[in-house]
Amino acid sequence: MKRLIAATLVAAIGVLLLTGCGVSNKSHDNTQAGTTENSSDKAKNKEVKMHVWCSKNDVDITTQMIESFKEANKGTDFNIIIEESEDSDARDNILSNVHNGADVFPIADDQITSMVAGGALYEIEDVDAVKKADDESAVEAATIDGKLYGYPLTADNGYFMYYNKNYFSDSDVATLDGMLDIAGANGKYLTMDWSSGWYLYSFFGNTGLDFGVNDDGVTNHCNWNSVITDIKGVDIAQAMLDIAAKPGFKNCVQDDFIAGVQDGSIIAGVSGCWNAAKIKELWGDDYGAVKLPTYTCAGQQIQMSSFKGYKYMAVNAYTKYPEWANKLAQWFTNEDNQKLRFEMKNAGPANKAAAADDAVKKVPAIMAVMDQAQYGKLQRVGNSYWDAATEFGEKMAAGNPDNTDLQEIMDNFVAGITQSVAK
Repeated sequence: MKRLIAATLVAAIGVLLLTGCGVSNKSHDNTQAGTTENSSDKAKNKEVKMHVWCSKNDVDITTQMIESFKEANKGTDFNIIIEESEDSDARDNILSNVHNGADVFPIADDQITSMVAGGALYEIEDVDAVKKADDESAVEAATIDGKLYGYPLTADNGYFMYYNKNYFSDSDVATLDGMLDIAGANGKYLTMDWSSGWYLYSFFGNTGLDFGVNDDGVTNHCNWNSVITDIKGVDIAQAMLDIAAKPGFKNCVQDDFIAGVQDGSIIAGVSGCWNAAKIKELWGDDYGAVKLPTYTCAGQQIQMSSFKGYKYMAVNAYTKYPEWANKLAQWFTNEDNQKLRFEMKNAGPANKAAAADDAVKKVPAIMAVMDQAQYGKLQRVGNSYWDAATEFGEKMAAGNPDNTDLQEIMDNFVAGITQSVAK
């Protein structure tokens, strides 16, 4: 449920209107896709009323960008209403009631496929301009069957290694073994959340094994239990058990990671850009961030992989004002506003010019997630993966306490990943 906030912006009179109704009670009803009001879309003397969703934390910056959009388009009577809605809820909220959905809203790349299948997203027409301005991988992640469905907004949805420079040199952070040895020798910890399949994927992604969602968009294929590949499933399981046995390793969730940084017990950990400001505050000049290290598996050094992702501004296929809605989405994601988002939110830009700015290059977390992206994969997985990954990861972190045969563990893991979600 989204809460309508006090942010109805009316360009003609410049007054901030206050309202308090929820989205389920909204009276706005977008016209059917393909029957939009293009003539009024271009009119200079008719009110253009649009709804924009954003998370609670982004209300201020969204309001600022809307004001600058109005200033750049004087002569048009805008009534742009901001509503609070968490980005992760966009898909469910739109698909459950697309006609009452926002005209413009942020989405993550893993939401796009199902929203396109549901006919909810407006196809972007000026593809060449987006390709010229934005990160190639970000554009590709929002492209389905050659059609683009989102304006790239950020390129920092991923994870990497934070480390305390007081303990680690630049060369120390190249290998996980080396980092764990240093942490253990100092009575400290390096942490990672093995209860989450999001992080767990890092051990499998660059091994040559196969995993992904099937064409049905629901079930998965996976050969992580392979016995015939160069790197076998049991090799990875054994590597994880070896890591878990090291005194310098600790399996913990993100809140515990920050708590450990705060009390001094944790000197390195796998996390994302959302913790950058807090890490900087706690470690100060000793704050470092780098791509994930290599880890030892079957006598080899394997570069740790990751899930990577992007965020976009999308346009509702049923908007009454497709021209203005697209202009607004473009405005939210242009070079200047991606720089502004970086300055205010420390968000990694998807715009190439903004990402090349010297100020961005000085932020270790953003540079680390961008560097790690070359070893990452877009998160395209069926739901059965997550519970199976949690069970496997927690068993590895506990050191396989029942001493279960590793091949049996991997077979059960893959069976869980590939099972049908239908009961």
